[in-house]
Amino acid sequence: MFVTAVESRPAGLVGNAPAGARPPMARVLAFVALTKPRIIELLLISTIPVMFLAAHGLPDLGLVLLVVFGGYLSAGSANAFNMYIDRDIDRLMHRTERRPLVTGMVSPRESIVFASALGVISTAWFWFLVNPLSAALSVFAIFYYVVVYTMLLKRRTPQNIVWGGIAGCMQVLIGWTAVTNSLDWAPVVLFAVVFFWTPPHYWPLSMKFTDDYTNAGVPMLPVVAGNKVVANQIVLYSWVMVGVSMLLWPAADTGPLYPIAAALLGAAWLWEAHGLQRRAKAEVTGAKLKEMRLFHWSITYLTLLFVAVAVDPLLF
Repeated sequence: MFVTAVESRPAGLVGNAPAGARPPMARVLAFVALTKPRIIELLLISTIPVMFLAAHGLPDLGLVLLVVFGGYLSAGSANAFNMYIDRDIDRLMHRTERRPLVTGMVSPRESIVFASALGVISTAWFWFLVNPLSAALSVFAIFYYVVVYTMLLKRRTPQNIVWGGIAGCMQVLIGWTAVTNSLDWAPVVLFAVVFFWTPPHYWPLSMKFTDDYTNAGVPMLPVVAGNKVVANQIVLYSWVMVGVSMLLWPAADTGPLYPIAAALLGAAWLWEAHGLQRRAKAEVTGAKLKEMRLFHWSITYLTLLFVAVAVDPLLF
């Protein structure tokens, strides 16, 4: 009779770690790791500058702190649920084999309780301290990331990251509604920028770890289509993203700083994207493909673009 890996462990083990051998500080850090803090940094980058744009200058500092903390709790909840659901495939990939549920620093039951608590607290936080509209958008973001992306899309379609990226775009809308308690075309444009940014941001990473995703049975685009197809898709999404980024100029009636910054940053992005495409077409593999150059640049691009979003209303 077949048994699962968990069922075959001695009763005194939780994951790979003995139940009584988990230092308190390591446990605290493990729960922090469940929230994926490095990903949340990107979410906050796309939240705070939008509040500057919505306020046409400096937003209320207290409100910014409320939104940042609530956003961390909300995204942390979604990420903890994601780790619980993906704990079976995380142990099969080198990139994720040290996550808390794989090592046993946190048990599945603890992760579910933790994720649920963060979700409830973040919803109440936004509802009572910010506004109900922001709270509703936060709940939708958690639901979409956990149910639509993690449970329905991730293991079924190579378009998983395309549509799953919607969850990460919600922070733009939350930042805007926190200030205005309404929606407008400007946050919709920035929502679209992040939407079209997500696939060419993540696909280079999945190109780097194609073997991991193959071992785990996750149909990321590089697994099912190869590097040439992925590079072509990256270029396509990159052009659309840069074009959409220029729409904020008329949508928000920005000053000259934003469109100049968007054009220069977009040109640098397209240079990197086309460079990756050329290397993929030449069937370059291994370290010479340099796919991580675009991945790292994508983070810099988004950061600087949203800095321009924040600074422009302060100057013009």
